[in-house]
Amino acid sequence: MTTIDTPSAGTAPATETAPAAACHGAPQGAGPHGYSGEKEAHLKRLRRIEGQIRGLQRMVDEDVYCIDILTQVSASTKALQSFALSLLEEHLRHCVAAAAAAEDGGEELNAKVAEASAAIARLLRT
Repeated sequence: MTTIDTPSAGTAPATETAPAAACHGAPQGAGPHGYSGEKEAHLKRLRRIEGQIRGLQRMVDEDVYCIDILTQVSASTKALQSFALSLLEEHLRHCVAAAAAAEDGGEELNAKVAEASAAIARLLRT
């Protein structure tokens, strides 16, 4: 299962679960997914973003000027957005393209396109 954070009426986000999706007919949780070939590069990128977030914590702890913190928040947000777009592109090139190429791809392709459209909509809301 994949965990999805959704905003709730309170200050802390509520969490709901959605089934983990599989790539073009593979069992759930099984790869290779579109990002598999770039997994190490993605992990390196995510570790860098994690470092940026830890830097933000340090800045707050050290009472750094608000605008300087906001500048770093913007940089961290852009880094996450860039990562998300890269992952989305790989999903389209691998998972959606494989569903389109499959002989029985009609229903699966429609599901993959709907899934990608929903992911794009979530990215646009952020």
